[in-house]
Amino acid sequence: MTEHTLSDETRAKLKKVSTASIATALYKRGLRNQFIQGVVPVAPKDENMVGPAFTLRYIPAREDRNPITVFRNPDHPQRVAVETCPAGHVLVMDGRKDARAATAGSILITRLAMRGAAGVVTDAGMRDAEGIGKLDMPAYYAKPSAPTNLTLHEALDINVPISCGDAAVFPGDVLVGDKDGVMVIPAHLAGEIADECTGMESFEDFVLEEVLGGAAIIGLYPCTKDENQQKYDAWRRKTGR
Repeated sequence: MTEHTLSDETRAKLKKVSTASIATALYKRGLRNQFIQGVVPVAPKDENMVGPAFTLRYIPAREDRNPITVFRNPDHPQRVAVETCPAGHVLVMDGRKDARAATAGSILITRLAMRGAAGVVTDAGMRDAEGIGKLDMPAYYAKPSAPTNLTLHEALDINVPISCGDAAVFPGDVLVGDKDGVMVIPAHLAGEIADECTGMESFEDFVLEEVLGGAAIIGLYPCTKDENQQKYDAWRRKTGR
C-alpha cells in the first residue's frame, strides 16, 4: 500500500488532542472500530504518543519451531523489527490478545527507544514492565507477563497489515495514544482528523468551563442555542483558541 507521510504540523496537532476526540471524529466518518481494545499505558506519560505504524505479526508458537536457540538467528523477525522500525514510528505488535506470554521485554524496548521510535503497542504482554515504564518513550500493553514470547508466540511477518486489539492496523496508519489508550487513524485521514479535533478540543474546554460554572448541558453540548455559540466565539477571541 502507499504510505502517506505524517507531517510535522499534523504530528504536533495530534500530540495535543485526546483519543476520545479522535474516536468521535472517526465515528462521524463511519469508522467505529479504530480503538485498540484491551491495551493500557505501561506507565502514563504527559505527552501523547503519535507516529505511523510499523507492524510485527505473531502467530501461535509451535514447539518444534521455537526453541530458545532461535534468538541466535540474526534474521529473527522480533529482533529485526526492533532494529528496522524507523525513527518516529510506532512499533505495533499483533499478539492475538494473548497476554499469557510477553511479546517483548525491557532490553528490546529500550533499544527501540534508543533508535528514536515514537512508541510501542502490543495487545499481549510485556516482560520487565517496570523498566519499560521508566522509559520516556510511551508503551502500551495488555498486562505484564514474565514468560518469553517463544512460549506462545512466533514472530513471523514485519510491516504487513495486522490486527491489534481487534482493530485493523495497516503500515503507515497513524497511531495516537494517551492515558485512555490508542486510536488508529487511517493514514489518508490524519491531517483532517488533526484539524477537526483541534477545534473539538477548543470547544470542549469552553464547555467544561461553562459546566464548572453551573451551566446546563442541554443546548450547550452539542451547541444548539445561538447564545452559547456567541459565548464560545467570545471565549475564543479572549483565549486565542
